[in-house]
Amino acid sequence: MQLLTPLHWKEYELIDSGNFEKLERFGAYVLARPEPQAIWDKSLSENEWKQMAQAYFVREKNSPEKGEWKLTKGMPEKWWTYYRYAGLNLSLKCSLTSFKHVGIFPEQAANWDYLEEKLSALPVEKPTVLNLFAYTGAASVAARQAGADVTHVDSIKPVVTWARENMEASNSDNIRWMVEDAFKFVQREVRRGKKYNCLILDPPAYGRGPAGEKWVLEEQLNDLLKSCAELLDEKNCVFILNLYSLGFSALMAENLVADRFGAVPNAESGELYLPDRAGRKLPLGIFFRFASV
Repeated sequence: MQLLTPLHWKEYELIDSGNFEKLERFGAYVLARPEPQAIWDKSLSENEWKQMAQAYFVREKNSPEKGEWKLTKGMPEKWWTYYRYAGLNLSLKCSLTSFKHVGIFPEQAANWDYLEEKLSALPVEKPTVLNLFAYTGAASVAARQAGADVTHVDSIKPVVTWARENMEASNSDNIRWMVEDAFKFVQREVRRGKKYNCLILDPPAYGRGPAGEKWVLEEQLNDLLKSCAELLDEKNCVFILNLYSLGFSALMAENLVADRFGAVPNAESGELYLPDRAGRKLPLGIFFRFASV
């Protein structure tokens, strides 16, 4: 088990965390938004937060997720931020959504680096990558920039459009876009006898497919991984699983992968986190990954 944090962000910083909130810098702009895992006290004062935050997310009554952003003068609702490391040159659009998200999960940069390193090392001319629950596509673009042939699957059309914008702004091309239920897509690919060199899974705790298909992580992840095991190339492979559900542990991910994939090469598992300026480690999900190289 290991603790994993990105090491190469210049445009992102977790400034402070605590009292169920986090204060973050994305490029030139500082945001304050809810964070259920930040159960400790803030290091900075409320006045310092108010002075620094250019956008503050206020939750609706009786809603754990939905709300609205309060903006200071000159704060845009959309802007671009950038990630540069090794062979990666990502341009990523940030947008203030009504569900507190901005389009980037900064801790995932640790997995972008992993994709770039492992896909570039595979002895395959053009590795095939399937990115499931792929959101705004940072991992898809990272894989594409590593020379892979990428299929990006998400059930929400505006999110796929957002991912396409990120691809084009990053001077990349030819990602295959699929607005579809991830589970149905995987089952169909299994029936077709398809194989992929790399699978990326970033499933939500709950979700809906484009035709109203219900996704519940605890109920369906095991079956999804069973199908994924049939899709992954046995010889030249990269696999990444991210889980954000508060009820999941890295041990659960380890057991699930072991049951479905058996013994895997170069396995790594643990928690993803971001450090704030006070040195507290904010946990932001668990991961399990492995690669044949």
